[in-house]
Amino acid sequence: MKRTFCRGVCVVCVFMMSLLWFGTAFGDELKPVRIRLSVTGADTSPISMGAKKWSELAKERSEGKIDIQVFPNEQLSSGNQQKGIENLQMGVIQASMHSSIIYSVLDPKFSVPSLPWLIPDFEAVDKAFAGKAGEMVKDVARTKGIEPIAFMENGFRQITNSVRPIRTPEDMQHMKIRVPGMKLYMDLFSALGADPTAMNIGEVFTSLQQRTIDGQENPIAVIHSRKFYEVQKFLTICNYSYDPYIVGVNRKFWDGLQQEAKDILLSTVKEAAAYQVKLTRETEARQIEEIKASGTEVNVLTPEEVALFQEKAKVIYEKYEPQFGAEIIEAFRNPEK
Repeated sequence: MKRTFCRGVCVVCVFMMSLLWFGTAFGDELKPVRIRLSVTGADTSPISMGAKKWSELAKERSEGKIDIQVFPNEQLSSGNQQKGIENLQMGVIQASMHSSIIYSVLDPKFSVPSLPWLIPDFEAVDKAFAGKAGEMVKDVARTKGIEPIAFMENGFRQITNSVRPIRTPEDMQHMKIRVPGMKLYMDLFSALGADPTAMNIGEVFTSLQQRTIDGQENPIAVIHSRKFYEVQKFLTICNYSYDPYIVGVNRKFWDGLQQEAKDILLSTVKEAAAYQVKLTRETEARQIEEIKASGTEVNVLTPEEVALFQEKAKVIYEKYEPQFGAEIIEAFRNPEK
């Protein structure tokens, strides 16, 4: 009788242990996840294409359980990108793709990648954001209630205007140029002799068209997708500042997700980011040709001409290096160290 009882207990134990093992191995069933994703770029821009790719991949890999709803053109904040970041922090939206320039309203260190001529080319970009520099930016984002899960690309920023070709800083004297609401850009364009004006991206085309401003600066992808070239006579290719997108998720929302959902989102956003960066770089040459074909004069600065602007920009490093810290600047300047 005693032996029969023990055998019964052992069978029950094995059964219970099996349940625990299967539960640990396979986890709970994936619960539905709905994400409202705010994107600054126009519907046809590479960043919106990257957002749609992420949505498609996540839906496919989760068998329909993860639904990422893409809202381009800063729809959810009426064109106000700073409001878009605030909405992300507060959890009004679950995720966003915003430029680090816009993130600078939260912490000035987000401005570091945008320092004038700090990052020379795409090879340096890739090394920096895959290494220590990128991790340092992510660490800053986490202190603001945002989980940064990837970087995408807006590109190197260029200048357009309707007054004259820009080949030297003297050509920019008193020119009214729209810039994003970042103090570093305001100071830089003032140092170059222009009259910088902060303005929401949604107001720029009309302001250029009505000549309330003379010009603006943005990556080619933005200039092309928002058709700024239609109301501008001159485009200057100077690669003066690099502009990354941060794919950010509200931290409380992220922490509340199942691990399986996190794993799917991380793997698919990595794939979508690679697609978006490749698309941005491959389409830029074609976009420049289309801008040129529209009648806009395109001027590519020589290294000697760029040096004239760099000389004027030295005051920006003198002012901002103590504020940002030499370590993070150096991580971007020399990403291989």
